[in-house]
This record gives sequence, C-alpha cells and structure tokens, in this order.
Amino acid sequence: MKSVKKWIILGLSMAKLLSSPAQITIETCYQKAQENYPIIKKYGLIEKTKDFNISNAEKGNLPQVTVSGNASYQSDVTHLPSGLSNLALLGGGIPTMSKDHYGITVDVNQTIWDGGRIKAQKEIAQMQGNVERGNTEVGLYGVNQRVNGVFFGILLADAELKQNQLYLENLERNFQKVSSYRQNGLANQGDVDAVEVNILKAKQNLIQYETTRKAYLEMLSQLIGEKLNDSVKLETPSSNQITATQINRPELKCFDAQIDYYKALHKETLSDLLPRLGAYMTGGYGRPALNMLEDKFKPYYIAGIKLSWNLGTLYTHKNREQSIENNIKTVEVDRETFLFNTRLDMHFKNNQIAKYIQQLKFDENIIRLRKSIEQISEGKMANGTISGTDLMTDINALQQAEQDKILHEMEMLQTIYDLKYVTNNK
Repeated sequence: MKSVKKWIILGLSMAKLLSSPAQITIETCYQKAQENYPIIKKYGLIEKTKDFNISNAEKGNLPQVTVSGNASYQSDVTHLPSGLSNLALLGGGIPTMSKDHYGITVDVNQTIWDGGRIKAQKEIAQMQGNVERGNTEVGLYGVNQRVNGVFFGILLADAELKQNQLYLENLERNFQKVSSYRQNGLANQGDVDAVEVNILKAKQNLIQYETTRKAYLEMLSQLIGEKLNDSVKLETPSSNQITATQINRPELKCFDAQIDYYKALHKETLSDLLPRLGAYMTGGYGRPALNMLEDKFKPYYIAGIKLSWNLGTLYTHKNREQSIENNIKTVEVDRETFLFNTRLDMHFKNNQIAKYIQQLKFDENIIRLRKSIEQISEGKMANGTISGTDLMTDINALQQAEQDKILHEMEMLQTIYDLKYVTNNK
C-alpha cells in the first residue's frame, strides 16, 4: 500500500512539474520577434532580385541576335551611262535592276572585350543586394528594442504584483490585530477603518498591475507571434554589465555596403571610357543580294570584327565621378553622425546605470530602517500609544520604499539591456 501511495505522489509531482509554465528568456523573445517580423520576408526577395540582376548582366557576354526583314519599292534604279550601254551591246547587254527589293537578315554580334562593363554591372548588382540586405538587418535589429520595453514592463508588473501581495498580507494581518485592539479598548473604529482603507487601495492597485501585465503580455504575444497565457513566466535576465565599448551595430555594415555600391558605380564609369571590341556576322536572303547587278533571290553573309569607342562619355565623366565621390562622402558623414550619437547614448546609459547602483544601496538601508520603524509602530499600536492612521503611515512608507527598490532594479536592468542594444554587445 505504501508503495502504491509513493508512486501516486511521484506521479502527481511529475504532472505538476510538466504542467508548470516554462520560463521564457529575453533572448528567445528576440529570436522569435525577428522571425515573426514581416520585414524578414524581404531576405528571400532581395536574394532573388540580386541573382536576377547578376544573371542579366552576365547575359551581356552572350551573342546578341537581331532578325529583321524588309520589302521596298523605289521610283528609279541605277542605270549605266549611255556610252557604257552602247559598249555593252557588243557583249550581249547589261541587266537592269528591279524597282522592288526584298530581304530578310539575321545579325549576330558577339562581345570580345567591353572594357570591364559587364563585370562592373555584376558587382553593382551584388553591392545593391548587400545594401538592401543591410537595411533589412537594421529593421530587424530595431525589433529588439521594442522587445526590451515590453519584456521589462512585464517583469516590473510581476515584481509589483508580488510586492503588493506581501503588502496586502501585512495589511490584513494588522487589520486583525487592530480589530482585536478595538475589542480590548486599545483602538477605536477610526483605527480599524484606517487599515481597511489601505486594504481596499491595495486591492485596487492589484487590478491596475494585473491589467498592465495583461496589456504588455498581449503586446509581447503580437511581437513573437505566439499566444502567451497569463500563467507564463519570464526569466529575469542577468544584470551583468557589458565591458566592451566597441560598437557593432548593423547600421555600420549598411554604411560599408553603401560605400561599396558607389565604388562599383565608379568602376562602371571607368569602363565607359574604354573602347569596345566585338565580332559580328550578318546572314541574309533577298533580292538583290550583295551583287547589286544580279536581279535574283540569293543567300549571302558578311562577317568581321568591329572596334568602337564612344568619346562622348568624356564630356560627362568628370561630373559623374564627382557625383559618386560626393555620395561616398555623404555616407561617411552619416556614419560619423551615427557613431557620435551612439557614443552619447552609451555615456548617458552608463551614467544611468551608475545612478541606479547608488540608489539601490540607499534603498537597502531605507527598507531596513523602515521595517524597524514599522515594527516599533506595531508595538506602540498594541500599547495604545499611537493611532491606526500613524501605524498606516509607517506601513505605507515601508511599502513605498519597497516599490522604489523594485522600480530602480527594473530600470537598471532595462538600461543595461538598452546599452547592450545600443552597442550590440553581449
């Protein structure tokens, strides 16, 4: 029988353990929020677009084929001078061209050397994809800051609920004592009412804290794309401060990608200054063919090598280079501004953390003294030397000191994680 009872207890303990809500870490929320954020869908689209653009650039190395046809009628054709016509009579006559002409041609052009233009266009497509990917990473990283605000809002509400419950238990315990003192003539109804009013306020605050927690919990559910019930527990993050001062924000990679993109554009402008070398072939069928004096439908072809050099690009090359250089300088200024503002934010948050550390030291002493004062007041109340209102003043002062400590702890913890967000250091 004892063995059966032992197994029943063990089974109930395991069931309770399995049914207890698992704790969710802030790192898990970061990951799920980024995976749930709609902008993440852009990654696949960016990669596909980049591949299409590179593929299109590479097709510039393939033969370019043009098919064309024509039919025409002209009012006159070429005739030999009359003197040559008379001489031609001795040899049997000269053919006359038709006034209607017909033909179909296939032109094939193959690039042999383009001055590096196709290579530059492929690099431009690659760099443009990197810029778009960098912008997406910046957008995703920004979700972490929103998670911070909601996550620590829930932790603060949890701490306030816990402290409010302790406060309420203390009030109810004193309510029983003061009610007993009233029966013994050491207190009056006003003393009892003073304690009861604070009990009602504590219950009122309970509703406020629960409502705030529920609102934050719904926001977190929306962020991570997962329904969280009211029993979910959030794991309080570590309060270890970061020691690294290096800034590793994704914005910096995005600035680098923009500069690489403009450098790729610069290579394209240089390729425009160089000549092009290509092979060509034209095949056709028509009347007349290459022999204009033979009035017959015949096939024909022409093949050769062509060198072209567009010197007109020299007119705009300097302005294009200057424009690209200005764009690069603009990105560098944006990077410098971003780093400047980020360092200011780092200094501010470090000072805030230092402030909270000092405040928490005072909070501990204040709470210790307030507890001592409250205990003394309870003793005085038992002796009938102070009123219920005086007792409640000391109890509320202790409660306020506890609330201040909770607030400072959560503010410090959130500031630490905001600093980690600012620098992207763990």
